[in-house]
Amino acid sequence: MFSPLLHHPVIAPIAAAILGAILGSFIAALVGRWPQGRSVLTGRSACDSCGVTLRPWQLVPIISYLVLQGRCAACGGKIGRDALLVELVAAAIGGLALALHPGWPGVAIAAFGWLLLPLAWLDFRHYWLPHPLTLALAIGGLIAASAGIPPDWASRLIGAVTGFGMLSIIAFAYRAFRGREGLGGGDPLLLGAIGLWLGWQLLPLVLMIASGAGLVIALVLQRRGVALTSATRFPLGTLMAAAAWPVALLFALP
Repeated sequence: MFSPLLHHPVIAPIAAAILGAILGSFIAALVGRWPQGRSVLTGRSACDSCGVTLRPWQLVPIISYLVLQGRCAACGGKIGRDALLVELVAAAIGGLALALHPGWPGVAIAAFGWLLLPLAWLDFRHYWLPHPLTLALAIGGLIAASAGIPPDWASRLIGAVTGFGMLSIIAFAYRAFRGREGLGGGDPLLLGAIGLWLGWQLLPLVLMIASGAGLVIALVLQRRGVALTSATRFPLGTLMAAAAWPVALLFALP
């Protein structure tokens, strides 16, 4: 029933973008509440400034923010842009995935992006890669493999072991030689989960893009006068996630 619609060149990307925006709203609530110890499954959304419970028409992804011009309808307080950005990115993930890869492969690539998004955002904002989210990403890779989405099982399993092993060895060596932590504990797990999606063949490309992006960011910060030291923290998880999804979109499928 759904297969013809998933292959439609217009309906499929638009529907995936709308679904992405809806999921993006949930992801935005998740990344906003979880670090504060608040549940995303209970309690109604409210204005951070005045505490007024938001009405359904104020919770329409993307559209409500634009209509309200980024302000609370009750108190006029400014609404943070994080939720809007997450919703836009999630919509773009869905639309691009189904536009370039009609059918179930596109659904898998969209799901990969949606699972990566909260991990990338939490690491960017809080240097935190929650294990339950990484586990969900890994389980998603197993489901995609079970559905017959390339790559094959062997490539995926080797990718998981290789991804986790590489960063674990680097973290161990850094700690042994420098006497302090150089990588967060969630980074090897994240790369392992990414390897479970992409297979071992694409992991070097993911790391190359992530490292290159980190270098560019460091150079830009230095040009702006930011002092960088060996203790300066970079959200490696964010960089890997931001590299992994475009690699999946462009190279993961034959």
